Amino acid sequence: MAQSKLQTYVGFCLKARKIVLGSNTIGTLKKNVYLLILDGKAANNSLRYALKFKNKFGCPLLVCKEGFEELVNKPLCRLAAVTDKNLAEAIVDSGDNNCELYTGGI
Repeated sequence: MAQSKLQTYVGFCLKARKIVLGSNTIGTLKKNVYLLILDGKAANNSLRYALKFKNKFGCPLLVCKEGFEELVNKPLCRLAAVTDKNLAEAIVDSGDNNCELYTGGI
């Protein structure tokens, strides 16, 4: 089965170390976060962290409906931050049906 564009771009991020995994690690960052990706099955607490980081960094939040752990290749991970502007834009523009931009409130 062929990889989606989203999987390919996230793979580039992982290989280039331009993605940070986990809310604790993301919380240590000061700047240069261009996209947040949240597992759609995450608990409300993870969503709150994601919205806090979305406001802190002023970046879009992408919610992945399924397969997030396989996407980032890390079990039990619920949140990821892309730290490369071009890759973040490519991920948002990839038009993947499995993910959608977050637009609502808590």
